[in-house]
Amino acid sequence: MAFKKAERTQLYLRCALFGPSGSGKTMTALRMAKGIADTMGVPFAVIDTEARSASKYADRIPFDVDDLDGKTVDHYIAAMNECVKAGYKVLVIDSLSHAWRELTDEVDRIAQSSVSKNTFSPWAKVNPKQKRFIDAILNFPGHIIATMRSKTEWVIGEGKGGKVAPEKMGLAPEQGKGIEYEFDLLMELDQKHQATVTKDRTGKFQDEIIDKPGEAFGVALYDWLSTGTAVSAPETQAAKNGKPKAGDAKAAPAKKPLMEQPTAGSVKDQGRKIVDEIGAIITAISESGNPYFTEMEKGEARKIIESIHPDETGIKDLEDLKMFLNDELSKRKSAAEPKAAAPVSPPAATQAA
Repeated sequence: MAFKKAERTQLYLRCALFGPSGSGKTMTALRMAKGIADTMGVPFAVIDTEARSASKYADRIPFDVDDLDGKTVDHYIAAMNECVKAGYKVLVIDSLSHAWRELTDEVDRIAQSSVSKNTFSPWAKVNPKQKRFIDAILNFPGHIIATMRSKTEWVIGEGKGGKVAPEKMGLAPEQGKGIEYEFDLLMELDQKHQATVTKDRTGKFQDEIIDKPGEAFGVALYDWLSTGTAVSAPETQAAKNGKPKAGDAKAAPAKKPLMEQPTAGSVKDQGRKIVDEIGAIITAISESGNPYFTEMEKGEARKIIESIHPDETGIKDLEDLKMFLNDELSKRKSAAEPKAAAPVSPPAATQAA
């Protein structure tokens, strides 16, 4: 593929709001989504995992909602696929934190049932689910505003009338490490409903403190996103679900929505290649001849490989397992490197009496 001059293209928003309880995450997300949806002239949808909290504002902001009872990654992805089929172009996910809690609970369950009680094997099994979740968010053919809970800490601050009072502060969002890299806009909300823009790919709002961001802020974001050359969205399952054209002998097999499909070579060949690469990782040895992975860990990796079904989704699982093991190998190599000894100062010369 030849190089060409880069050009600005129209984009879909990926925005995440995080903050402690009571900071206004749900209302802020709804108002921003309304600003974007009204500008586009379309309704918007909400995936609600927060005990139907979004619907408390339904008398003020109209939207369609799917109240999720199950909160696993599969439940989230299924709901997002329904949004694609229904044609929604603006989606609020309130919140992403429940999916992460389900994954960490699964890690604990697997570790407790394991004889070794280690978390190496559980995370190797669970990481692919988190990867599929992120892929679904990134591949959604529309704008997404998501909320995340944050760990809470109480500090002493200045209250009303200048009096000393406890204040609730939000810490890191409750989601997987590195989740912030997946979003164009990251906003931290405080108890006064002010949003600090901690990450901004638009270049317009970085480090700004926005008081109660709402519809107008959503419109400003949409205006920036709409600037540039229009690009065609990737075809999704919803677009493929129509009736086959007359004369078609068979409808093409349906592809999974919101997921990339492997293209090079057969699925079986790809799987065999990845398994070989995983084998090279888990059998790596140090310069001193010591293996980086124990025999038990090698056995656990082989069990995971055997449990993966050889289809398109299985290829992704194998890729994620390889990535996990490769990262683990890098960490162990770094830990095994001998640390440079501190220089020894020569003894001070003693003065002759």
